[in-house]
Order: sequence, then structure tokens, then C-alpha cells
Amino acid sequence: MHPAGGTCKETEQAALQSYCQMARTLIVLLLVAVAALAADFRLYLKDGNYHLVREYQVEGDRVRFYSVERSEWEEIPVSLADLKRTEAERQERQEDTQKRAAEIAAEEKFAREQREERERIPVEPGVYFVEGKQMKTLKLAESRAVSKKSRTVLQRVVPIPVVAGKTTVELEGEHSANIMTSARPEFYMRLDHDEDFGIVKMMPKKGVRVVQEWAVEPVVKQVIEKEQDIPIFRKQVDDGVYQIWPREPLEPGEYAVIEYTPGARNVETWDFACQPAK
Repeated sequence: MHPAGGTCKETEQAALQSYCQMARTLIVLLLVAVAALAADFRLYLKDGNYHLVREYQVEGDRVRFYSVERSEWEEIPVSLADLKRTEAERQERQEDTQKRAAEIAAEEKFAREQREERERIPVEPGVYFVEGKQMKTLKLAESRAVSKKSRTVLQRVVPIPVVAGKTTVELEGEHSANIMTSARPEFYMRLDHDEDFGIVKMMPKKGVRVVQEWAVEPVVKQVIEKEQDIPIFRKQVDDGVYQIWPREPLEPGEYAVIEYTPGARNVETWDFACQPAK
């Protein structure tokens, strides 16, 4: 189980803030180092040699430059300097420096967005979704295992007995109260232990929505689960935390995010209806 409570949250936030500050400091130092390297450049001579300089000025028939090696101003005849090569290389270095600075900034932006994404997800196991700028909780539904002989509320800690024949996992009512207006809704799942999970389309049945069908082999007592899986993308955001969303836009209808252990008869269901805005 993941820890919960104000103290743990405050500790996590303090650690993240400290990490963010260290990351920002490192980025600043890297940018300063890149800028410093770009400040000095080669003033080429026509014989192939060069002076390492901070800057230079052309004054009549003389080139006056600040020597990095000797830390003083010097000058040479302009006829000895290869200014074309000097400026070409200098321009190339400036472009490389700008490119590297942009890459560093983009890496820092991506890292910051990843940290912010992790911070938004509550520490309690469950399913969450973003609405506007808010992270909201998708309520865990009460599901029942229904067979010809019984109707039992599903519980993770006490799986129902194996009964030969066909059993359906159902939710009351034909429509979910949780409405998603996006055809490709995105969810965050925080697991409390390693399990299978995904998005399924509910199977139609009068008065209820069917999440799974269980076929139980009478001799070996093996449970074969059947559901209408929706192909999804999944991205691990943190330890035990995943972001999932459909590979293709969902058609209007009834769906659910599910979490379960294959063959263990312990499916948990977070239902929603897809009603894309027109």
C-alpha cells in the first residue's frame, strides 16, 4: 500500500520542491558554462595559425584583439588575419550554442512537466482524470457477480467461490453517471500492487452493464475471463502510477477502466459513459 496522510504528502512536496530547485540550479550552471565556452573564439591567421581571443576590432589596416592567453589587448596587420574563416567559424559556434541551450531548456521543461504531472496525482490508489485544470477522482463502482445460482457483491479480499457454468460481472443500470465528453479520455491509475488493467466496453444487457463474463471449467475449476478490451496507450508516470488513453477515438457508449488479476475473480471497475461534445 502507498502511504497516505498529511505528513507524507508534506514530505513528498518538500522533497519535490528541493529537487526542482536543484534542477533549476543545474540548468542555470549549464547555460552559463555553454555561454562561457561560446564567448572565446579563434582569430585565424592566413598562415593557418590563430589567436584565442575574447573580441576583436578592425581599425584601418590593423586588427586589434583581446588575447585570452595573455589577458591583454594586442594588434596585428589586417593583411595577416583570415577574417572570413574567423567569422564563419564564430557564426557556426554561436548557432551550435543556441541549439544546445534550446535543447537544455526543452529537457528542463519536459522534466518540470513530468514532476508537475506526478504531483497532481493523489497518493491513494485509484483512478483519476483531468477536467479543465483539476484532477478528479473516478469513483469505484459496486459490481456484482451474477450466475443462475447466486448474486454476489465482488470484493478484492474475498473472491467469490468458483461455480461451474457462466457468471457475469455487472453494474446496476444501463448508463453511467460519469460522463466523459472527450472521445479519447485520459486516465491516471495508481495501483497498490501489480495487476492487469485497461479500458473495456460494456457488454449490453437489459437493465445492467456487463463488465466481464466468466466461464468456469467444471473439472479443473479454471476461470476464463472475457471482456471487450479497448486498445490503449499506457505510460508509466511514477512507481505504480500509469497514464492510459484509447489508441482510437471511442464511439459513444458505456465503458469502464478495470483492474484485475487474471483468474482471481477480483475485478474492480470504474465506469464512465463516452458522450463526445458536438
